[in-house]
Amino acid sequence: MSELVWVVIRQDDNGNRYRVGRYATRQEAEHVADTLDARGHKQLYLIERIDRRAS
Repeated sequence: MSELVWVVIRQDDNGNRYRVGRYATRQEAEHVADTLDARGHKQLYLIERIDRRAS
């Protein structure tokens, strides 16, 4: 089983951040972020890696 270490985060105009989902690969996370970004909303989608050792 793959670890879901890549996170897509939506940041709104006020700087509030919300986790959209977790993914096994950066490529999956980038695809989701690109798909959401293409919808044309004025949101920023970020991709971050979770450091499992820090938990």
